[in-house]
Amino acid sequence: MGTHELSASLWRERELLELLVFKLTEEQLLLTSGKARWLQYATQEVEQVMQKLRTAGLARSLEVSSLAEDWGVDENSTLRELTVHSTDDSWRDILTAHLVAMTALTREIQELRDLNLQYLRTAIRSAQESMANGATASGTYDANGVAETSSASARMFDLKL
Repeated sequence: MGTHELSASLWRERELLELLVFKLTEEQLLLTSGKARWLQYATQEVEQVMQKLRTAGLARSLEVSSLAEDWGVDENSTLRELTVHSTDDSWRDILTAHLVAMTALTREIQELRDLNLQYLRTAIRSAQESMANGATASGTYDANGVAETSSASARMFDLKL
């Protein structure tokens, strides 16, 4: 294992972060357009990407640990700490570029997640208010077939047969 393997692992993780940005944006479009029917599928896709990211993060941690050991640095070093200890300027620049890009993607993901959560809470609150107001009250029909909406009041029936 070496710097090449770590860089390849970081590229894979960056691609997954980009995919997560896309999936969260897709989820946001569904939320803002009121297409709740498809929201479950978008959420499943986000969860699938998150699972792949967990696996990629573990692979990166192993690569960082292995490279840290090769460089004589603490095995528990982070990517940021490992970048500082690089003796090759080219690899330092490459690892720094990965770190900067991943940090920016992570920030974008957090913003999208927070905004999606806000949209979801608004949608839930709106649905609860609609239900509380009885906006979807069902009506009955009179003898002429005309829709008659009435409030949910008590009714008395004379059941003398």
